[in-house]
Amino acid sequence: MANILVAEDEERIASFVEKGLRAAGFGVSIEADGVAALAAARTGAFDLLVLDIGLPRMNGFDVLKQLRAERNQIAVIILTARDSAVNTVTGFEGGANDYMSKPFRFDELLARVRVRIQEHQVEAQPPEVLSFLDLELDVRARRIRVAGRTVDLSAREFALLEEFLLHPEQILSREQLLSRVWGFDFDPGSNVVDVYVRYLRKKIGAHRLETVRGMGYRLTAGRP
Repeated sequence: MANILVAEDEERIASFVEKGLRAAGFGVSIEADGVAALAAARTGAFDLLVLDIGLPRMNGFDVLKQLRAERNQIAVIILTARDSAVNTVTGFEGGANDYMSKPFRFDELLARVRVRIQEHQVEAQPPEVLSFLDLELDVRARRIRVAGRTVDLSAREFALLEEFLLHPEQILSREQLLSRVWGFDFDPGSNVVDVYVRYLRKKIGAHRLETVRGMGYRLTAGRP
């Protein structure tokens, strides 16, 4: 089941969209302001964002701009009453995948949601070989090479490094890593992420995994 984040401050519209999407089999979360929507989108828990432009605290264009600056590739459908060529162009240039104007027909929105999720899932299939600078991970052979030498990793270490290589130079929170590598039902208070980051640092070089205080970890070029 795909999960959809709806960023909409008009309660009537948000409720209407939520009920329709849930009836179609999607998981749905609602956020009523831009700051909260950005934080939710950063968790990695959602497959698509339905994004209103006129949000309080942070408008939709700024939310989209920040997500793309962070290399967050969540599929985004802009939903707004601002029906003009300028806003359409701004949305697409900012990295939106689709654009709908209010008022809208729910069946059209649902069709667009299904198409964009399908496209995003196809695009999201990882390549067989992931690389970043002198790191090279062969997904099929389950082999990692660091500066030309082969390094042995446990299954969990491999999965964790694969997640970092899928998002180089992007900050990944402990919560994101827990959900993607260990599963949503894992204890959120566990320090298992920190433990395995230490394991990886010993094997690939501590300088490659940067601690971003209060936010998480980032795979970076760094210096030995």
